Formats: sequence, C-alpha cells, structure tokens
Amino acid sequence: MIKSKIVSQAEWLNARKALLEKEKAFSRERDALSAARRDLPAVKVEKPYAFQGPDGTQTLADLFAGKRQLITYHFMFDPSWTEGCKSCSLVVDHVDGMLAHLGARDVSYVAISRAPLPKLQAFQKRMGWKFRWLSSAETDFNYDFGVSFRADDKSDGKAGYNYGSGKFPTSEAPGLSVFLRDEQSGDVLHTYSTYARGLDLLIGTYNYLDLTPLGRHEEDLPYGMAWVKHHDKYA
Repeated sequence: MIKSKIVSQAEWLNARKALLEKEKAFSRERDALSAARRDLPAVKVEKPYAFQGPDGTQTLADLFAGKRQLITYHFMFDPSWTEGCKSCSLVVDHVDGMLAHLGARDVSYVAISRAPLPKLQAFQKRMGWKFRWLSSAETDFNYDFGVSFRADDKSDGKAGYNYGSGKFPTSEAPGLSVFLRDEQSGDVLHTYSTYARGLDLLIGTYNYLDLTPLGRHEEDLPYGMAWVKHHDKYA
C-alpha cells in the first residue's frame, strides 16, 4: 500500500523544499557532532593485547599496518557459536568496497571476535569477505571494550552495555572502537568507541532504506533487525 498522499508537482516541490531545510540543518548538526567527536581526549592503551590472525600473533600496534589510525569492528562471534551474528554480518557486508578508500585516508580496518581463528576463517570464506579478521580469544580485549560478558559480569541475567545506559542479554554485543598511533612515542591511543544505535551509520543498507517511503519497515517486528539474514540465506 502506498502510504504517501498524492499531490500535484507544485505541492510536492514545496514539501520537498521544506524538508530540504531540515536536511541541511541536520547536516550542519552532524558536522558539529563529528567535530566534537574528533575533539575527544584519548587514553593510552597500556595492556599488551595479542590477537591471532592469518599472519600469526599480532599486537594492537601491529594492526595499524603502517597507518596512523585504526578502526576495529567488534563482531559478535562467541566461541561456542557455529556462525557469526547476522546483524554484525549486515554491518560488515559494506566493508570490503571501502577498504581502499580508508587506506587512502590513513586508516586501517580490522574486525575482531572472540571465536577461534579457524571458525572466523571458515565463516569469512563462506560469506566471501576480504577484510582482516582476527581472534581475541586469548586476551581480555572484548571484555575491556565492553562487548563480551562473563557470567559474573551479569546481574539479573543481563550485563551492562553502552556505557551503562543499556543492557545486553547475551554473551556478546556489537561495537566499534577507534585508535590513533602516536608517531613520536609509538603509543596506541584509544580515541572513541560506539555501541547500539551508534552503529546505525555504518549500515549502508539502512541509509538507503531510510530514503524510501516505507523506510526500514520494522514497526511490527519483535526487534529492529529481526528481518535480517546472512546474505547467503535470503531466498
């Protein structure tokens, strides 16, 4: 069913121009928010994290791969699971095509999960992804960055998530963290992490759906991403 009312071209143009003013205001506000994000202070990463990847054991500093900035996507993949999270899979479905562009702007990208490397590699092969994906199974990385929860981390069956403002009911949660390498000292600095709806902007599919008259069309679902499947499971 078409939910938009049908009007003349002139009426549509007036409505579109009115919305354009709101879109411009949103763009200016987003620019200001991005500037505030860049102005956040940084924290030196003291713990010597070591990750398992195709090239063997690598430190957090190694993951920069010669770049000054590093984006890590916290991909939900509990060691006991047989496949990675379908919602995280939707997020990273958008990654491979942008890797060259990120690299051109001095940014390295990796996904990190708690599942052992062989599971990550098997699932990555199935999904056809090319980005770097490493296992944090032997480190506290996921726990320290608030995306994995031990049994004793939980109260009332739920663990604190997203800076304590929300709860997450499972052992794994999604997130993204950004790091900067100090060129003089070599120190790794944590500059930003985001979780929950803060990850929306990473999902190109949602950005396209938001342009359509029916939008995400999730109003009657049990939760927002209930419709999402691994891309090889759609009919």
